[in-house]
Amino acid sequence: MILTSLASGPKHGYALMQDIEGFAAVRLGPGSLYGAIGRLEERGLIEPLGAVTRTRPYQLTIAGREALEATLVGLRSVVNEATARLERAPRAALAGGC
Repeated sequence: MILTSLASGPKHGYALMQDIEGFAAVRLGPGSLYGAIGRLEERGLIEPLGAVTRTRPYQLTIAGREALEATLVGLRSVVNEATARLERAPRAALAGGC
């Protein structure tokens, strides 16, 4: 979710929380968010841009963009398979009917 948020441009922590809540309906707490930011930074997927007043914006790295693109390929595969299975399944079976 953090990589997805940063795909539209650099953001600081609070902006990331707001954006993620907006597009994913997930509210990340500061501990979860900053823990994930630290791990993504260690892996070279995001990088800080330098402090702007009290905020520290982050941006995707090339490796971060590539990781996000690879994740999207995998997610599309799952979505496509789930869609195909739902289209093949009789509605009565899905509703628990006979």
